[in-house]
Amino acid sequence: MAVLTHEAKSAPAHRPLPGRHAETRLTLSRAVFQLATGLGLAVAFVVTYVLFVHTSAGQLAENGVVRSAQSGQWSTMDWAGPLREQDMVLVLGTAGIVLVALAFLRRKPGLLVPALSVLVLPLVTAQLLKLYVLDRPELPDGGYGPGHNSFPSGHVSAAMAILMALAFVLPQRFRSVISGTVGVAVAWVASSTIALGWHRLSDTAGACLLGASFACLLAAWLTTRRRDLRRTPAWIAAVAAVLPTMLVLVGFAVLSTATDGAAQFVAALVLAALAAVGVVLIALWPLSGSAFERRAFVETRVVDDLLETRLVTRR
Repeated sequence: MAVLTHEAKSAPAHRPLPGRHAETRLTLSRAVFQLATGLGLAVAFVVTYVLFVHTSAGQLAENGVVRSAQSGQWSTMDWAGPLREQDMVLVLGTAGIVLVALAFLRRKPGLLVPALSVLVLPLVTAQLLKLYVLDRPELPDGGYGPGHNSFPSGHVSAAMAILMALAFVLPQRFRSVISGTVGVAVAWVASSTIALGWHRLSDTAGACLLGASFACLLAAWLTTRRRDLRRTPAWIAAVAAVLPTMLVLVGFAVLSTATDGAAQFVAALVLAALAAVGVVLIALWPLSGSAFERRAFVETRVVDDLLETRLVTRR
C-alpha cells in the first residue's frame, strides 16, 4: 500500500501535457485555417476592387500607369513581349493534360475533380465578373484612361488557376519547388500585362486573389470531409485571414503616393510581381501537407488521445 501511495503522489498529475482543453482554446482545425485564409483572400478581392476602381485616388494612379505603358517610351522592355505570342487556350489545354497525367501517375484519380474545378471555376468567374457584373465608373478626379472594365485580368487568372490546380495533384515533396517556379511565372505574367498596357495593377492583384480564394475554400471543404485532425494555432489563422487585405492596402498606399507617370509605372510593375508572389505564399500556407493528399497525422492524433485517456484513468 505504501508503494501505491507513493506512485499516486509522484504521478505527473499536473504536467502540462497537450490536453484537449488547452488545445481547444488555442488551436483551430486545419479546415478552419483553410476557410479563414480563403475568406480573407475573398475580402481582399473586394477591397482591391473598391479601392482601386471606385475611388478617385485609385483610378488616378492606375490611369497614369496605363498612359505610361501605352506611350511607347518603354519599348525596350522586351522581357514582356513573349506574352503576346502565348495562346491561352493552348496553355490551359496543356495544363489540363498535365493534371490528368499527374493524377493517374500517382494513382489518385479522385484528385482530378478538385484540381480541374480550381482550374476552370476561377476563369469562368473572372470572365463573368469582368463582362457582366463589375463596372468601372467615371469619377471626376480619376484622370484620363481607358473607361472599360478590365478587372480582373484573364491572363493572370489563368496563370494563377494553373498554379493552384497543380497544388492539388503534386506530391508533397515536390510541391514547394514546383509551386515556387510556377509562382515566378505568375509574377511575370502579372507584370507583363501591365508593361504591355493590357491591364492595371488592380486587375492582376484581383485575379491572383480570386484564384487563391477558390483553392483555399475548396480545400477547406475537402479537409472537412476527410476528417483531417491536425490543429493550427488560432493566431496563425487570424494572420492568414488579414494578411491579404494588408497586402492590398500597402500596394494602394505605395502606388497612390507615386508623383509622376514613370514612378507609377515602375511601382506598378514591382507591386504586381510582389503581390502575385505574396498571394501564392499565403494560399499555399494552409495547403501545405493538406489532408486531401495524405492522412498520416490522423494515426498520430489517435495515439495521443489514447495516451491522454490512460493518464486520466490513472489519476
